[in-house]
Parts: sequence; C-alpha cells; structure tokens
Amino acid sequence: MKAIKRIFDFYLDASIHIAFGVYALVHITDITLGFEVDRHLAWFLFFGSVACYNFVKYGVEAKKYILVANRYHKNIQLVSIIALLIALYHGWFLSLEVWFGVVGLVGLTGLYALPLLPHAKNLRSWGGLKIFIVALVWAGATVILPMLSAEQPMTKDVWVETVQRFIFVLILLIPFEIRDLAFDAPDLKTLPQRYGIANTKIFGSFLSVPFFFLIFLKNSVSSGEAIAAGIVFLILGFLMFITGRRQNRYFASFWVEAISVFWWFLLLLATTYI
Repeated sequence: MKAIKRIFDFYLDASIHIAFGVYALVHITDITLGFEVDRHLAWFLFFGSVACYNFVKYGVEAKKYILVANRYHKNIQLVSIIALLIALYHGWFLSLEVWFGVVGLVGLTGLYALPLLPHAKNLRSWGGLKIFIVALVWAGATVILPMLSAEQPMTKDVWVETVQRFIFVLILLIPFEIRDLAFDAPDLKTLPQRYGIANTKIFGSFLSVPFFFLIFLKNSVSSGEAIAAGIVFLILGFLMFITGRRQNRYFASFWVEAISVFWWFLLLLATTYI
C-alpha cells in the first residue's frame, strides 16, 4: 500500500493529474463546438502542461530555475524534461497560427512565474491577479488553441465557450486559494485574504450560475450538453459548500482537479445516449 501511495502522490506532485484535466477540457471543446480536435494539439497540451506546471511549482524555487537538490524533485524534473520533449515532438505538427497562440500563453505563464526585472515582482505577486491569470491561460489553451488548430471561425459560440471555461477554471481555483491561505504571502492579496473565506465561497457559488446559463446564449446547444452542464453546475455549487480551510490532502489536488475529467465523461455519455 505504501508503494501505491508513493506512486499516487508522485502522479499528483508531477502534475500528471492536472494535465489530464487540461486534456479533458480540450475534448470538451471538441464536443460542445462540434469539430474534431487535432490529436497532436491535445497531446502537446497534455505534456506541455506537465512541464509548464512543474516549472511554475518547483522551477522558480530552484537555483537558476534548473538546479534542484532534492531527489524527489529531481525525479519530477526528469518527468518534466521528458514531457517537454514529447510536447515539442507534437508541437512540430502544429500550425504557425497555433504557435503564435502558444507563445502568447507561455509568455503570460512566464510573467506569472518569473519577475520581469531583477528585484521586481512577478505577476503572481500583483494583488488578486493570480487565479484570473491562470483561468485566462486555461481558457485560451483549451478553447482558443483548438479553434485555431481546426481553422474554425471565432463565432459567438466560441466566445461564449471561452467565457464559460474561464469561469469554470476560476471556480475550481477557489478551493486551492482557501487551502493555501496559511502559506500565501500577505502581499499576494488573494480573494480569501481580501474578502475572507465565507465571501470567497459565496463569490464562487454565484459564478456557477453564469457558468450554466451561458450555454443558452449559444446558437447551437444539445440537450446532452445542457444536462451535463447542469450536473456540473450542481457539483460546483456543492464544492463551494464543502470547501473549508482545513482540507483532506487529496481534496483539492485530486478531487477538485478531477471535475474536468468527470465533465468530459458526462458529456460523452449525455451526447451519446440522450
């Protein structure tokens, strides 16, 4: 059992689980907007997420962003390097337009993690911006990039999907904000630091309402999509209700991050059988 737990913890710590969340959101875009996602883009985002998230989580704390002394982190670094190489392989098949989008999102991620100038702060330290930057990057990566790859027009449905995805990720980040309240520096000015845990949870609960009702602004929405979104809406509301400052170790890192995958499976079932 200890070996299984170590493998499971490494799976979470190496950002593989969160990469599956990104992969699931890409395929949600495939279903809700009605086109086939390029498999090279899907795997590029999966492996790129592993490398990128590990860099943000561990790299910025390592000397020169490369050297790490901890053996456990070295193993994560090795996984990150392998993931980056695989991502670059799949990236070879992406169009120039997609790469422009990737560069923009990577640049935003870099500004989030790294200071612009020596002795300067990164965007992550600019009060309250953290979760909005992350949500923007996720929405761009899982909606806009697939549209660019498929050479689809940026219709109203695409923008509605993008805003809905932004809100979805924003809600998922709230349990992490509350969990990290004891560790975040005061100058981060996260939502729980500014407004308290209760008000932050209320904010997340209110966000779940436009998350659901936005789908009815689309020109085309299937009953299966509406049912799946309704179930996810209820899950997000329940998530805000049960989220607390004291959390089980796996509450945010596994269960919250698994909601994206669950939504994908719901959509597959709903659109197939309804």
